[in-house]
Amino acid sequence: MPEAATLEFRGAIKRYPGHEEPAVNELSLTVPAGEICVLVGPSGCGKTTAMRMVNRMIDITGGDILLDDRSVTDREPAELRREIGYAIQQIGLFPHLTVGDNIATVPRLLGWDKPRIAERVDELLELVSLDPGDTRDRYPAQLSGGQRQRIGVARALAVDPPLMLMDEPFGAIDPINRESLQNEFLRLQQRLRKTIVFVTHDIDEAIKMGDRIAILKEGGHLAQYASPAELLMYPADKFVEDFVGADRALKRLALQRVRDIDLWKAATVRVGEPVPGARAKLDDADIDYLLVVDDDGRPRGWLSDRGLSGERVTEEFRSKAQPVVEMDDVLRDALSDLLESETRYGAVVDDGGRVQGILSLEVISHVLQAPPEEVPHGADAFVPED
Repeated sequence: MPEAATLEFRGAIKRYPGHEEPAVNELSLTVPAGEICVLVGPSGCGKTTAMRMVNRMIDITGGDILLDDRSVTDREPAELRREIGYAIQQIGLFPHLTVGDNIATVPRLLGWDKPRIAERVDELLELVSLDPGDTRDRYPAQLSGGQRQRIGVARALAVDPPLMLMDEPFGAIDPINRESLQNEFLRLQQRLRKTIVFVTHDIDEAIKMGDRIAILKEGGHLAQYASPAELLMYPADKFVEDFVGADRALKRLALQRVRDIDLWKAATVRVGEPVPGARAKLDDADIDYLLVVDDDGRPRGWLSDRGLSGERVTEEFRSKAQPVVEMDDVLRDALSDLLESETRYGAVVDDGGRVQGILSLEVISHVLQAPPEEVPHGADAFVPED
């Protein structure tokens, strides 16, 4: 199989004996190779059932599911599962096995030799930001919850599967580590480009993680299947609108980072510069305020009129340069910083703290009005650190 597979639900149905309504009702959607599809919806909507039908942990009752145009029903379940990565909320590591042995579970079943397995284990530990020498021989009980979840992802990637299934993989992690794991996984996905079916009950997580989102409602009906931006801009019906929430516009800001947008040009000056030259810089800037920076280009404060009253710029600030916004900040967080600081403008800096431009409330307002096709999503919305 290729590095990523196309997955298609074709009128897939699951009926359980004794239940009048199906758990999944004629689900039809296609997940393009290399994309993350998030299944989301209220409890009992069939999202986990739909995902487990893919690797035949639950067999379908009607319709079909195709992996690269081949029906999953044509494959032996054990063989199929070895070619599909699987990560779950409870992680499911074997407590009596070391980290290395946990990751090696499927490669051993496939008959890989020991040197190949050892090399793959270390490669995957590095891939999920864990030190192989410090981690491979430890047991799951000796690791934090976040570390165990990373091991779960590494194990799911062990044989380089064309498809991964992830059932609320970060649901049991505390909020701070959860955000970190989400970001790390998106960085990883940008490199690997696996096809992923990701189940969550959290619409905010769905919007952040998904290239496409399938919202299911009770009875296993597909309410809408769309990109996060399209979902937020054009909900298909009242159910989707209510499920996404009243703050749809603000949720769009979670899809973009500061580096994704066109910033305003800043007029930067240094203390001691001739005043006429400093004033002239305003002609080429997008705001009528001078931003004082140090010798390394880091923001110090917004210059007051008194700072321009002599022949040279003096250290007279109307206010400090707050907030300072970073290029990788999510726009929603950057907006929160502007509002908290009670200002319309924030200096944007790179990894070295040097000013790159100005973020304004007007720029953010323009982003909110942009059509969905201009909004990046999923791994494309996340630019990895250098």
